[in-house]
Amino acid sequence: MNITAIILTLLGLSLFEIITSIDNAIINAEVLGGMSKKAQRWFLLWGFFFAVFVVRGLLPLVIVWVANPGIGILEVFTAAFSNDPKIAAAIEATSPLLLMAGGVFMIFLFFNWLFLETKNFGLKGERFFQAHGAWFFTIVSVMLAVIVWYAIKISPLLGFSAVVGSTAFFIIHGFRQFAEEQEKKLINGSNMSDVSKIAYLEVLDATFSIDGVVGAFAFTFSIPLILIGNGIGALVLRKLTISNIERIKRYKYLKNGAMYSIFVLGAVMVLDAFGFHIPHWISPVATFAVVGYFFWKSRIDIKAMEQALEPAINV
Repeated sequence: MNITAIILTLLGLSLFEIITSIDNAIINAEVLGGMSKKAQRWFLLWGFFFAVFVVRGLLPLVIVWVANPGIGILEVFTAAFSNDPKIAAAIEATSPLLLMAGGVFMIFLFFNWLFLETKNFGLKGERFFQAHGAWFFTIVSVMLAVIVWYAIKISPLLGFSAVVGSTAFFIIHGFRQFAEEQEKKLINGSNMSDVSKIAYLEVLDATFSIDGVVGAFAFTFSIPLILIGNGIGALVLRKLTISNIERIKRYKYLKNGAMYSIFVLGAVMVLDAFGFHIPHWISPVATFAVVGYFFWKSRIDIKAMEQALEPAINV
């Protein structure tokens, strides 16, 4: 990759990490508000280290290494900068399996949001899909059957990877529902100590970071770039958590931007797994375009609300 591609990839990874983690940052801010200053500083410092290096750094490294057990974990980490053609060939050979599993996971995540989750309606049609939420299971089941049918014609392992992506979604979705219940307890107040709350926040952060980790493979398989890009995004989120989180909450369509970005990246990953040539710049550019649109839409909504309040303020 040339320097332009590297910079574009890092910017795309950072933005994707930020946009998919805003909900988690809001929860963190609300829980941290009821903790001591010392505990807040500890979470923001050491919690950041854990979130970046353990979760967003180690997890993608382990995923790629498990898919390539014949390569040492250090070689996987430095694969993007290695001159050994065997390492590059091995990772390239297994990349369709990772892309297929990750792509199915991301697409299912999007349709779960579209059909079942409460949302601010940012596009025409979203209200219709939410009103017919029961169709979610039909849609994703048929979609999985079609993907597997065409994947096994290429390779049985590719078809199995699609099933793994589906399985991962439902397992993680189950854990996430449990995590959301724990969030309510933390936000509504509990008798837990600050140490226990920090531990819960770290577990919740790990649960909600899966989207960013899986989506990162749509940008690159270079673990150092994923670590740096996601690390920058996580750092920005930590800053927002303690400073401008209330302002960020006003941009009510950012979640829509995150989910449509997830859908686009999931589609890119599945198409790439099927052998379609997807230019490396598509993922970051698409992410910027989708998020930019919903950011602009949120700005328009904020200005409209401010203008509506002006007469009342003047009176």
